[in-house]
Amino acid sequence: MKEFKKILFPVDLSESSEKLVPYVTTVAEKFQAEIHILYVGRIFQYFTSIYVPHTSINKFEEELLQGAEKRMQEFKDYYFKAFPDTKTAVVLGDASEEIKHYSEAEKIDLIIVGTHGRKGLDKVIFGSVAEQVVKTAPVPVMVINPYKVL
Repeated sequence: MKEFKKILFPVDLSESSEKLVPYVTTVAEKFQAEIHILYVGRIFQYFTSIYVPHTSINKFEEELLQGAEKRMQEFKDYYFKAFPDTKTAVVLGDASEEIKHYSEAEKIDLIIVGTHGRKGLDKVIFGSVAEQVVKTAPVPVMVINPYKVL
């Protein structure tokens, strides 16, 4: 069996992410793997075409990054105390693309991602980050529905 030495755990910092922590830590323990937690914030550049001042968008994105970095540190400190070498990153962009880029850049061996279990029209409109990650990831992906876990 392949050794998983680096695990990527993309999060949205919601309670869904919290429910997946036991899966991430169990796999990390079994393989003595390094954990990477990634948060991807949305880019709002497309609003510039509707006359939202560019400086307003840049300021909002800057504040989003700062807030996400603070929340990410709290998330790491609370849920990954037993894994002090856990790495965190906060980036802006398309979630599935940034997850793929990060996994390639950091030579990740396994991605553990949650799905919100969207169905029907909601899935059609918003798409599924997990689905795109599965389709494009250069490494194995473990997908967990946080609403079906015990």
